[in-house]
Amino acid sequence: QVRLVESGGGLVQAGGSLALSCTASGITFVDYAMGWFRQAPGKEREFVAGIDRLGAGTDYADSVKGRFTVSRDNRENTVYLQMSSLEPEDTAVYYCAAAYTVAAQTTRLDYDYWGQGTQVTVSS
Repeated sequence: QVRLVESGGGLVQAGGSLALSCTASGITFVDYAMGWFRQAPGKEREFVAGIDRLGAGTDYADSVKGRFTVSRDNRENTVYLQMSSLEPEDTAVYYCAAAYTVAAQTTRLDYDYWGQGTQVTVSS
């Protein structure tokens, strides 16, 4: 059974930082590119960041470039999202996802497995 479990969400003030983690089980982690998406109330789920299988290549949504950093530890089967300079517009449920491919992916349909999500709330 494949499981992706996110952690690290919470409430933070604007300008603050938060670090999310996502630990995978039931897959050979190094075979999967990983991604982070988010969904705000009433909005579509959108791409935030992606990382390739080995952690050498990354991709970011324009809205988070320079503020968010995605990384992974293949020994720990974990992908991370370090978020800084947070804005109220970053408030959403954040999801990690796994894609059975080499390169980082930006499209929802490219991902095979999804976590349950973790809430991030940024107060102004």
